Amino acid sequence: MFAGLQDLGVANGEDLKETLTNCTEPLKAIEQFQTENGVLLPSLQSALPFLDLHGTPRLEFHQSVFDELRDKLLERVSAIAAEGKVEERYKKLEDLLEKSFSLVKMPSLQPVVMCVMKHLPKVPEKKLKLVMADKELYRACAVEVKRQIWQDNQALFGDEVSPLLKQYILEKENILFSNEVSVLHNFFSPSPKTRRQGEVVQKLTQMIGKNVKLYDMVLQFLRTLFLRTRNVHYCTLRAELLMSLHDLDISDICMVDPCHKFTWCLDACIREKFVDNKRARELQGFLDGVKKGQEQVLGDLSMILCDPFAINTLSLSTIRHLQELVGQETLPRESPDLLLLLRMLSLGQGAWDMIDSQVFKEPKMEAELITRFLPMLMSFVVDDYTFNVDQKLPTEEKASVTYPNTLPESFIKFLQEHRMACEMGLYYVLHITKQRNKNAFLRLLPGLVETFGDLAFSDIFLHLLTGNLTLLADEFAVEEFCTSLFDGFFLTCLSRKENVHRHVLRLLIHLHHKVAPTKLESLQKTLEPTSQVMMEMFQNLLALWGSSPDTIVMTSRAAHCEIPRGGSGPSDSQYHGVQRQVSWSWVLAGGLLKPIAPDAPVYSFLTFPPQALSSLHETAWEPPAQGGFGISCFLNSWNDWPLGRKAEQRARAPWGGWLRA
Repeated sequence: MFAGLQDLGVANGEDLKETLTNCTEPLKAIEQFQTENGVLLPSLQSALPFLDLHGTPRLEFHQSVFDELRDKLLERVSAIAAEGKVEERYKKLEDLLEKSFSLVKMPSLQPVVMCVMKHLPKVPEKKLKLVMADKELYRACAVEVKRQIWQDNQALFGDEVSPLLKQYILEKENILFSNEVSVLHNFFSPSPKTRRQGEVVQKLTQMIGKNVKLYDMVLQFLRTLFLRTRNVHYCTLRAELLMSLHDLDISDICMVDPCHKFTWCLDACIREKFVDNKRARELQGFLDGVKKGQEQVLGDLSMILCDPFAINTLSLSTIRHLQELVGQETLPRESPDLLLLLRMLSLGQGAWDMIDSQVFKEPKMEAELITRFLPMLMSFVVDDYTFNVDQKLPTEEKASVTYPNTLPESFIKFLQEHRMACEMGLYYVLHITKQRNKNAFLRLLPGLVETFGDLAFSDIFLHLLTGNLTLLADEFAVEEFCTSLFDGFFLTCLSRKENVHRHVLRLLIHLHHKVAPTKLESLQKTLEPTSQVMMEMFQNLLALWGSSPDTIVMTSRAAHCEIPRGGSGPSDSQYHGVQRQVSWSWVLAGGLLKPIAPDAPVYSFLTFPPQALSSLHETAWEPPAQGGFGISCFLNSWNDWPLGRKAEQRARAPWGGWLRA
């Protein structure tokens, strides 16, 4: 550990051992060793006895002096790296490194050596190899030193980056399969700037710094993984990484990446979730500006456009343009803005084929998409307008108009054979679902069973669809709607696609209390899982459903609950003895009353005999004068409810036990 001291002419433990072995008077030898190797300050010799009188060990004194000197030296190294001419300061640092590197394995002096290396733009290769060969030194050195090691060792850099890339993909998948099902908070809700503050993007940005070579390596990793897995989240990371470097104003990289300005402009569109005319012209200028001989840039541009956030923005803008064209009575082929959006969508969706084939050429736009499919989509919009206007007319003026319930064969064929048409069709389905347009949704749903590449069963589409379906929650009580949605769509591929199974469970966990009881019972049998992840979700759903046919779901109205320290309440001590305002869902199954809190386990609060249900009726119950607990709730009852009414009733029930108002 102290071998390096000899190289600097400083005595170490071995020298002291040799001295004591060969001396005749050990005490004098120790005193002489202390004098020769102590702090050579004459005025200090008279002060040291005072420390002895206070019982302060010499080791403690020398350690404090050492720590102070080391801190001063670290400050001085940082100052040298920032002052004077570049050549002079780096020469001083190189000389200091040469003298001190032999002490790099001494824990107490290692920070000084590492600090010197950190401030050198180019550490001698010999010393870098020594650091790389020693795992402890490699872990201890600053990221600035590691960059110099990584740029000449792609395999080592890949080992460092690989766990981060896996973590990034896992985070994206966790968002898509999260238990939160909402139209307001979905996969595309976070802003671009918020997303690139994530841990993985920030770590990669720090690892790259201003090193163009490392940046190129990361891009190559992303291209390779995208080709190998077809996972579009790697395209998202490619764009986020560039914009993270842009936020830090690292011009060394931004200036040499030909996609920088295009990505910057597209990032602004993603932030607004719309491509306006001005930015559309800018994006078109970048695409048209690709010069002959530089066609490889199209590969990176297509990868950036393949980012799901870019596809989402372009698709939403396309649907909006189509609606505007209907109002203007204009055909799609007559709208330059729409054609530009389709051009970018086509380039993004063809990213994998372009990078795989290494043929860097924009895919040719299919004429039928513009002249046949999009007008057909516009005709669906017209059908909606016509039906809605007819419904608003006075009864005597109404025509006998029924909403169309069939799809043209050509439309279904487009969804099956053309990726662009399929993407547009799916986003139109999301649009009408968000508009709570049940008729249009049920009309288009059969066409989604077989689509190009099973895009209708992709995680991103199902994540958005399940969120939008919460707006049609009341329709789940209708048997016909549930049959069309579950039997006619979701369950058609349940056996071959586990992700669909998970999304159905997500939806039911959120809307189980709205689904028709008979449909719930059949779904319970159909959705029995096979994997461990699915089993956990399924068990959560069973807990919410309850375990008997007379399950009743009730939602409490912000009741005050005081939970004493005894009883059979939750084991989590933070709830004990605390009075708080709560809003729970209560499930009564087999005579057991259970409160269900969001993201909380199910606890058995008290038993409630099924026969006691017969005492509940429409009139409000008055809570007992003492010792009772009153709670306002909604009772969603069905046919085997003792009152025999399938209706929503309001009741006030006196429930005893250890719940106290």
